[in-house]
Amino acid sequence: MPELPDLTAVELVAHYRAGTLSPVEVTEAVLARVEAREPELHALYAYDPSGAREDAKASESRWHAGEPLGPIDGVPLTLKENIATRGTPVPLGTAATALLPASEDAPAAARVRESGGVLLAKTTMPDYGMLTSGLSSFHTASRNPWDLARTPGGSSAGAGSAAAAGYGPLHVGTDIGGSIRLPAGWCGLVGLKPSFGRVPVDPPFLGRVAGPMTRTVGDTALLMSVLSGVDGRDHLSLPPSSLDWASLSCEVKGLRIGLHLDPGVGLPVSPEILAAVTGAARAFEAAGAVVEPVSPFLRREMLDGLDTFWRVRAWSDMSALPEERRAKVLPYIADWAAGGADVNGVDAYRGFAQIDTIAVATLRATERFDVVLSPTCPVSAPPAEWPSPTNDPRRPFEHIAFTVPYNMSGQPAVSINCGYTSDDQPIGLQISGRRFADLDVLRAAAAYETLRPTPRPWPC
Repeated sequence: MPELPDLTAVELVAHYRAGTLSPVEVTEAVLARVEAREPELHALYAYDPSGAREDAKASESRWHAGEPLGPIDGVPLTLKENIATRGTPVPLGTAATALLPASEDAPAAARVRESGGVLLAKTTMPDYGMLTSGLSSFHTASRNPWDLARTPGGSSAGAGSAAAAGYGPLHVGTDIGGSIRLPAGWCGLVGLKPSFGRVPVDPPFLGRVAGPMTRTVGDTALLMSVLSGVDGRDHLSLPPSSLDWASLSCEVKGLRIGLHLDPGVGLPVSPEILAAVTGAARAFEAAGAVVEPVSPFLRREMLDGLDTFWRVRAWSDMSALPEERRAKVLPYIADWAAGGADVNGVDAYRGFAQIDTIAVATLRATERFDVVLSPTCPVSAPPAEWPSPTNDPRRPFEHIAFTVPYNMSGQPAVSINCGYTSDDQPIGLQISGRRFADLDVLRAAAAYETLRPTPRPWPC
């Protein structure tokens, strides 16, 4: 039997129901894992072992009474730092933020509490969530459990590190350009960017989602059954639905699969990653799927326009800060945002318009497929001290050309491990689907779990 911190949430709930494990003993085991690994990983913010023990004790009483609150009652979990929890400041990864306690739980936090989840801590992120890295002017830089010299990715940096290290089975990140999928890929995890609006967020913004980061597709589906609950604070959220998140069986034979290996812009795909993703496609094909190539559809002006708009947006926020607080922002982010200071209104609008341009191009390129396979990222995790794979604020988004299109189009996309590089780094396979077809994406990922070689042991 695996160690308690390495059991899946699905397994834990089954044990709780059978009375063979209690949330208290599981939580104590997870806290011991945290104490052993956190000094080198730096994945957590607002770590609250006392609160976790109280939550676990209350859950144990509910299970003894046969009255669990919900599907994840008693399961240890974390929330990304920018998901507000009542009474805890939300620094947004930057020392420039005034540390005022949040007045209420954000939607994702409210849903997991209502379901009885045991909240261990928040997880770290870079300044304003604008890096594929754990670098931060507020938090100590988080590190990748597979190789401490490397970043876990970002911006859900601490979540990726915590999940790979076994700080419990469930972790919630956020994603506006790849911030769930990129760390999931570099940490060997399952990371789902749900359809836009599937999981309510507060405050809502175009392309931004919250979603699970776990070790298995089953756990991701279980957590989605909780996170997708209705919350009126998100005026962009989807109407209520009754998706059967536990229904993960998939008939691979006849599945129409696109294979997207060249994004058209950005960093070239490394040969090892190209081979691993192609191997995943061949595994689907051997099981009866029909695999066809997807031509490049992202163009340089799309990525550059989005970069311009995001710089303007960041500068709008940062320029409103008092000078002494603005000076505390991570220099890389400050330099990047300053590029938006002198953009004129026409160019800012043209940059914003690229959101729709990217969305239309993505939908048209993928509409004839049930799912599309691609690399999650064209390269493996860079050094922990680098803010991005290019280490260059003038070229900040060259690595997100496979992930960001699906934020703009609103389509669901998941990253799942599909192999390892020659230096033992996980490789992420992205599986995207049609708009609102979250279950199709998870079913394809669950099928791939049975088709791929056995993954290597977790680095814990």
